[in-house]
Amino acid sequence: MYLIEWGFWRMATQSESARDALEAEMTPAEKRADQDFYQRDLEEEMHFQSVSETPHTRGPVFAFNEIFLEIRCGGSEEKRGLITLATLGGIAPIIVMSAIMTIGFIWMDITDHESRSLITILTTLIMLFISATIFYLYSKYGIHLTRLEMLTSRHLLIRFNRITQQVHLHRPSYCGGIVTFPWKTTGSTGLYPEDDSLSVGMRLGLIWHPSRTSLPHIEIALLGKQGQGGSELRDEWEFIRRYMEEGPHAVPRPRLSTQLPSPIQAFSAQFEGLGRFFRNSSWLFKLVMLMVWPAFVIIGSAHWISLLLCWRPRWPKVIREAGLPGKPVPSPTTVSDYPPEIQERLLANADRWQLKPGKRPEKKPRKPRTPKAPKTPT
Repeated sequence: MYLIEWGFWRMATQSESARDALEAEMTPAEKRADQDFYQRDLEEEMHFQSVSETPHTRGPVFAFNEIFLEIRCGGSEEKRGLITLATLGGIAPIIVMSAIMTIGFIWMDITDHESRSLITILTTLIMLFISATIFYLYSKYGIHLTRLEMLTSRHLLIRFNRITQQVHLHRPSYCGGIVTFPWKTTGSTGLYPEDDSLSVGMRLGLIWHPSRTSLPHIEIALLGKQGQGGSELRDEWEFIRRYMEEGPHAVPRPRLSTQLPSPIQAFSAQFEGLGRFFRNSSWLFKLVMLMVWPAFVIIGSAHWISLLLCWRPRWPKVIREAGLPGKPVPSPTTVSDYPPEIQERLLANADRWQLKPGKRPEKKPRKPRTPKAPKTPT
């Protein structure tokens, strides 16, 4: 499911009217928080120093060699299958049944002259109108949600090319498309031990801020599986950092996963980030989990169907050959690589990511509240 990536891209390319409507609903505190970015914060939170002594990746890793490392992306992979279930179990039957009934009425009006009347013709026209309306609404609004799971790339990918020192993101065009960044412009969320308690159930996030790239918008990639604590995220970032800085010999060789639609991946995705929690949970919680196993089977099956209805993503030739002797180095993505309409919207929303100069001011300590004097009874 590419819902998070789709939402980020829609925010970056939001129209003026949609943005004005969104900001009108925000409170003053939300508006201040939305613009609370400082240059010093970015400098402190973006470095390539060692953050772990145990580099490790939880994958899925699709490629690992002397030239590049390729890992699955996606911010809500564990929820994949819900849209497929709603589409194939609800929307598709409605569309198919309305189309079959409409064709049946039309066929009867054409072939059965004896029973044809004004009422049957009106019924046919009503059914034709209903079917056309359903199809129009789905093609205009529903297909965009369906394509977050079906009839699209099977996975979002991120490729780290250590020869060219570049990072490539592979996404559908409606989620931002394929982009290329220099390695040294990459920021990470897996840096500090004090964030461990906030990272349970989270994925490692990589960030490319406009101040470090030539783009007017921020780019975010959420890697691999959900973590069970910040230490796992730091281990994964350290694995990537050492691979890019020192080479494949500096990290343990990961187990490679297949890009084929594997049912194992479909069912195991539902339990990402739950291993440690499940082991330490009470017997009552484990009993409840056993009681709801049919739900996991249904969602896992829908997840697998969504993988079957997608195709394997393919990189452009220049990225596939990058790092090979005599082959060109891909150019970093710029705003001119997008269509004119997208360029206009990206530039119109560029102020969302502007940094305030200097360092974040320290919060003033609150004055202790003086207790109110008790009222004397009259």
